[in-house]
Parts: sequence; structure tokens; C-alpha cells
Amino acid sequence: MGHGGDVIAELTTDHREVEELFGRIEALAPGDRQREVYAEQAVIELVRHSVAEEEYLYPAVREFLSDGDSVADKEIEDHAEAERTMKELEAVDADDPRFDRLVGELMTEIRAHVRDEEDTLFPRLRNMASGDVLMKLGDKVRRAKKTAPTRPHPSAPDTPPANKLLAPGAGMVDRLRDTLTGRGKD
Repeated sequence: MGHGGDVIAELTTDHREVEELFGRIEALAPGDRQREVYAEQAVIELVRHSVAEEEYLYPAVREFLSDGDSVADKEIEDHAEAERTMKELEAVDADDPRFDRLVGELMTEIRAHVRDEEDTLFPRLRNMASGDVLMKLGDKVRRAKKTAPTRPHPSAPDTPPANKLLAPGAGMVDRLRDTLTGRGKD
């Protein structure tokens, strides 16, 4: 959940961890129960990651990039689309025919989003923000991931200040539900 380094290193490591979970899903036969376990773990990480980006990365993008508002708006819309897919995925089991379709959609959405961030957004931000700013953002992102929700909430606010106020409460409820159900522990 927290890896250290600046915001770009932190988020890139998150990307690799989610891709590893996607690879595990793809390596298993359709209907295998373990695919659902890996999908749940991926959703938990993706939700935490997205919340942290929306709280800290995208406000920095708005501040440091000349076209930051449009870039951040596009990234937030990508998150909203993925969150809707995750919410649908949450309601199906691995042996449900919709599971493969939904997990495939999620992988496609996330992989495109990651490529965009790593190939375009992160290099631009690194050129415009100081190393000190990026390190402080990394610390903020790590703290945000610790209290962030673990389940998709498509109707929750995704921009400051409302997201910063509501995310910790939703995160506490999600973690309690996860503890009670054992979700994400396999």
C-alpha cells in the first residue's frame, strides 16, 4: 500500500502491483474461484489508488500543467468509468458469464489509463514540479491510501474538497465490511 519515494514512483509501483494481479487472473481458467479473489484484490488496490490520485495528484496536475484542468478532468472521467465497471464486477461470481466480460473491460480500461499516465502525464508533471513537491505528494498519497475506501463508490464526489472529507469515512466502513467478510484476505 505504501512504497516510498515521490508520487510518480509510488503510483507506478501501484500500477505494477495491479498488473501482476491482472496477470494472475489471466493465467487461470475461466470460472476458477481464485480469479474472483484476485479481482477483489485488484479492486481494493485500484480504489485506494484512484482516491489518492483524485485527492492529491490531479490537483497538482491542475496547478502545474498549463492544460491541467482538461488533463485532470479526463483522468477523473477514466476513473469514473473504471469505477462503474468495478461496481458491476463486485456483484458477480467468477463462474458467472459476465465475470470474464467485466474483468476484461476493467483490464482494458486500467491498462489504457496506466499507459496514458506513465507515457504522458507523469513525465510532464516531473518536468514542471520540483522534486520536493513530488516527494511531498508521495507522502500525501501514501497517507490517503491508508484511509481510502476499498470498494467502488461511483456516486461519491471525486474532486476536492468533498472527496477529502468523505473518503476517510467511507474507507472506515469499507475496511470494517472487509474485516467482517474476509474480503481481500485470501
